[in-house]
Amino acid sequence: MELGMIGLGRMGGNMARRILRSGHRVVAYDPQTEAVQSLISEGAVGASSVGNLVEQLNEQPRAVWIMVPDGAPTESTINTVADFLSPGDAVIDGGNSNYKDSIRRATALAKKGLFFLDAGTSGGIWGLAEGYSMMVGGNLAAFQRLEPIFQALAPASGKGYGRVGPAGAGHFVKMVHNGIEYGLMQAYAEGFELMQAKQEFDLDLTQVSQIWRYGSVVRSWLLDLTAAALKEEPGLESLQAYVEDSGEGRWTVQESIDLNVPTPVISLSLQARFRSRQEQPFGAKLLAAMRNQFGGHAVRKAE
Repeated sequence: MELGMIGLGRMGGNMARRILRSGHRVVAYDPQTEAVQSLISEGAVGASSVGNLVEQLNEQPRAVWIMVPDGAPTESTINTVADFLSPGDAVIDGGNSNYKDSIRRATALAKKGLFFLDAGTSGGIWGLAEGYSMMVGGNLAAFQRLEPIFQALAPASGKGYGRVGPAGAGHFVKMVHNGIEYGLMQAYAEGFELMQAKQEFDLDLTQVSQIWRYGSVVRSWLLDLTAAALKEEPGLESLQAYVEDSGEGRWTVQESIDLNVPTPVISLSLQARFRSRQEQPFGAKLLAAMRNQFGGHAVRKAE
């Protein structure tokens, strides 16, 4: 089987490599020619443009997997590739797009006779070796036709992937997946901070993380990665307490509001990330000022 691949960043490039290693043909394109050349050296067919990529796909109907940043880059890439495809061909968006955009894109492409699959993909930089978890939305027949590609990317035969519903469902499930991830990460972070603060016990957090990895009910891959980070730098001295968010946590919280479903842990974990980016948050200053106003409590003056 063959696949066109657009977007050869770290994750997209590794996905293409895993597909190649499974014996499938990959035609690859990225504006960064170095990324294309790297895959050519590993057996891919290089393309000089989106149109050139489609021209080099021999199997009918064709399929193109897109791995570019969410928003305008994804929109532009899908619109461009659609102009070169024919009825029956399929477009797969494996990025972190908003599920509402995926529903809209599927409808627009269907008018051209094209299939659209939204493939929420998890696995990060470890996916090349460990495989990827894929939550796919879209037409069932198109999914079944392309299932060998999903199998090639999955951690094991028949595991870690599946069609979860119609167009938009794949990215919706991935959105919730990432929201849960926020909560899990925050819980680990708070627990380890609490242990780090108990100075009288002089706890070795690297040791604790290793103990928890085996037999504990809180063991997980996230804990494995936490242990690896602590082993590399126990005090995390080189890092700032500044945490970004990809946007999917925000979408999850907004969806919980729209559906009247309480998600307090996910919501608070997102708020914690916002707070981590503020060196001197105004709200905390105002809290100090109010205590001083009503009770004469001491405040610390800015230097």
